[in-house]
Amino acid sequence: MKLYGIPNCDTVKKARAWLAEAGIAYEWHDYKKHGVDRALLAGWIAQVGWERLVNRAGTTWRKLDDATRAGVVDAESAIAVMLAQPSVIKRPVLERDGKIAVGFKPDDYAAFLK
Repeated sequence: MKLYGIPNCDTVKKARAWLAEAGIAYEWHDYKKHGVDRALLAGWIAQVGWERLVNRAGTTWRKLDDATRAGVVDAESAIAVMLAQPSVIKRPVLERDGKIAVGFKPDDYAAFLK
């Protein structure tokens, strides 16, 4: 199992604390340090859609220029922005057995990990 995100994100901190409290081991992947690749993003998009992975509520998204934001209209354009600005990826992403959970809610994690 692998948890993807950035360490200073409050939602990621909550997810990590929840996993620790539950005694669930995971591998940590920091987007800022380790990046993310096109194939991984394409696989996630195939599961949940690009709209779910692009964090339009975050500071990084709001700091993008209008043309860049307006240009995110499909999977390829979303991947291009996520590769250039990994903080635009909604987080955390928890990957287990090839399936993913995006974001964090305790009940959703409990169901996902059953």
